[in-house]
Amino acid sequence: MNKLFSSLLILITVIFFSCIRSEEYSLEEFEAMGAKGVPELLEKTVSKPLRNKEFLPGRISGTWFSIMRDDPKSFNHLIAEQDSTTRAVVSSMQDYLLNYDYYNRKWIPNAASVRIVTNEQNNTMQVIYTLRDDLYWSYYNSSNKIKVTSDDVIFWYDEIEGEESFQSSGYYGQFLTMPNGEEERITITKIDNRSFSFNFPVIMADPELTTNMIFGPMHIYLPVKKEFDARLEAASNEEKAGILIERNNAIRNIFNVSVNPATIPSMGQWFLTEYTPGQRLVYKRNTDYWKKDSNGVSLPYPEENIVRIISEENTQLLLFLRGDIDSYSLRPEDISTVIYNDTEDYTVFNAEGALSASFWTFNQNPVNSHKPQYEWFTQKEFRQAMSCLLNRDRLNIQVYRGLAEPKLNIFPEPNPYYNPSIKNQYLFDTERALQLLYSIGFKKDIFGRMRDSKNRRVEFDLTIRSDSSLLNDTASIIRDELAKAGIKLNIRVMDFQQQVNQLFSIFDWDSMIMGLSGANIFPTQGSNVWVSSGNLHMWYPYQESPATKWEARIDALYNEGKFTINPVRAQEIWDEFQSILMDELPMIHLMRSRSFWALNNRWDLSNVYFDNMNGAETEYIYIRQ
Repeated sequence: MNKLFSSLLILITVIFFSCIRSEEYSLEEFEAMGAKGVPELLEKTVSKPLRNKEFLPGRISGTWFSIMRDDPKSFNHLIAEQDSTTRAVVSSMQDYLLNYDYYNRKWIPNAASVRIVTNEQNNTMQVIYTLRDDLYWSYYNSSNKIKVTSDDVIFWYDEIEGEESFQSSGYYGQFLTMPNGEEERITITKIDNRSFSFNFPVIMADPELTTNMIFGPMHIYLPVKKEFDARLEAASNEEKAGILIERNNAIRNIFNVSVNPATIPSMGQWFLTEYTPGQRLVYKRNTDYWKKDSNGVSLPYPEENIVRIISEENTQLLLFLRGDIDSYSLRPEDISTVIYNDTEDYTVFNAEGALSASFWTFNQNPVNSHKPQYEWFTQKEFRQAMSCLLNRDRLNIQVYRGLAEPKLNIFPEPNPYYNPSIKNQYLFDTERALQLLYSIGFKKDIFGRMRDSKNRRVEFDLTIRSDSSLLNDTASIIRDELAKAGIKLNIRVMDFQQQVNQLFSIFDWDSMIMGLSGANIFPTQGSNVWVSSGNLHMWYPYQESPATKWEARIDALYNEGKFTINPVRAQEIWDEFQSILMDELPMIHLMRSRSFWALNNRWDLSNVYFDNMNGAETEYIYIRQ
């Protein structure tokens, strides 16, 4: 079971890593290498997907030792929307309204239950949530408990997510484009202290996805916002802009990394009790957490969670092998060390290929229209040519050790509108890439260097995250293949937060490899990615109106699909949606990797599962007797 939300977030991709080999291989050699040893490898690991399993009751004891790569940027709920490390930290103190059962394709209650009321006559809909009666904002080592109420949700939806200047990812999902082209907002109203209603101006598909949310504590955020809003109301027009900036900074500065973690309330499984920059975070179990096992014992079972901050990958492996951390996600170069080891200290689980993948995208923002790259990137033939120069077989062998496959579809298999026949048709073919470039006026000079129709050398940057050997190896292969076509690619390495700033505010980048959390299990996921006005429509975000005809069509299909209940018509809509994206290729997806995850055997494996939908399920984990 997992939590879903309609908007997508930037994801730090942590999958397989390896060192580049310099040898050249034929396609036949690639295939032979990719198949070799995989069955034997899988025999030495455990396949244990979470499918309708019942969790056994455990017992409270022990410390879970884990690891994270980076320091959080903040403990602020709003910052967490744009920084996945911060999100990982904050999510331990939050809870979604609903969970989603991937296998049975149904929503299940979590912090709230839900019912849907439709008015066929008016073509309107209400999604009514009722919060559990045992939800609290609790403080560590304190008797201070504040009841979580519908006011918390309404405040967050209306005054944080719902205010455009905060640039919340949730903002874009609050608006629906009606059949007449006008936008109307999904409003929220209070029913009582525990119940509230999302009011849809039109009946639509998947309303739970649109409304499922997490939220921050109103009693902390509201006083800060209220103080500045009073100043805004009394200010002159000339003063308002400065006060608005000051207010937004103050809201974002709540729970910054310098605060005492004990002052941060939790409604989730854990309290954050200690943070030492560059070293570790310490969590203690929240005894007020509502979720309990069949014996009435409150989760989680471990009494604390100590998270060490270690960016260096080999150090992480060493710590796992020494037993200093409890779990580890394997890289391909770790296989011989970890899997082909006869130790009984740990168990290695395997999962099928990931549902999502990182992607290569190109900057089409007109703020860069003075650059030749802008002219190239805005031509679909150029993007198609880049896809034809992406040697996916080589990536599989040299980066993923034969344990991956290309991601060629927009939607993953669990999506009800997944169509296997609609996929990327621009696969590795250097000659086809050259023909596509020649068709838009490109040509090679006497030295074999590619030039555009204005005789400018074709050269651009590829930006990647600084601490990922996988991305470095991937970028090196892309650079090598582009060089064979006469194109010069410069690899730019930068801190992840710098990448985020480039995407959200600076826009001064050429091409980038990035990932998003979520895998479009529902076609309407990605309200801030696919729609042209979205803040993660990353090739050109925040468009006031669609920049191209194809983006306008995507906007129209996305909005029509949201309102279409009839599955036959919906399939037609989402087929066209997928077809356009597969032809225009604003995002060229890379590889779906098979994943391996190891767990220290001091933990009982009864409640442990691992698959490509849920990842590692450890919510009910407990120490062996």
